Amino acid sequence: MRTVKMEAAGLASTAEPIPVTTLPPGFDDLYEHHADAVYQTALRVMGNPADAEDVLQNVFLRILDRGLTIDPNRSPAAYLRRAATNASLDLLRRRSVLPAAAIDEGRDYASKEGGSEEGTALLKVRLRRALAKIPPGDAELLVLCYLEGYSYDELAFLLDLEPGTVASRLHRIRAALRTLLSR
Repeated sequence: MRTVKMEAAGLASTAEPIPVTTLPPGFDDLYEHHADAVYQTALRVMGNPADAEDVLQNVFLRILDRGLTIDPNRSPAAYLRRAATNASLDLLRRRSVLPAAAIDEGRDYASKEGGSEEGTALLKVRLRRALAKIPPGDAELLVLCYLEGYSYDELAFLLDLEPGTVASRLHRIRAALRTLLSR
């Protein structure tokens, strides 16, 4: 029936077949098992569901486009959370959340209002902007520790560092972030 209608409309003879893309083996399982964790990671960094969905899509599209394989000796969950963190930070860097004047006003407003919802929201915006200004590796470490809840030992394993190095880097990153936020 559909073919007849398409031929009657003159589409059947000119339409080219639509290429069918086959997914790599295991991709469906990877997505099914880890999409929620990727989304939650992105939501924590981005702060809104629409952006988190964009990040989720970007992470899995990158895997498809680049044919990336995940090291079997590493946790796919850890790899995908890092990918979500990096994709979120990339999106924050590419996007201007609010003009600088609005952020400066937010700093004054937040300090006057204490814990108001508006003040808290503007502080979150300022924090996201500050995260976008620090080196990607530093922002990633900060997000994995404080938003994802990884311990120093887990971070050391994930990033192939010593736990003491993780602690000292986090101390240095917090100081840099404090400086950025105090401006």
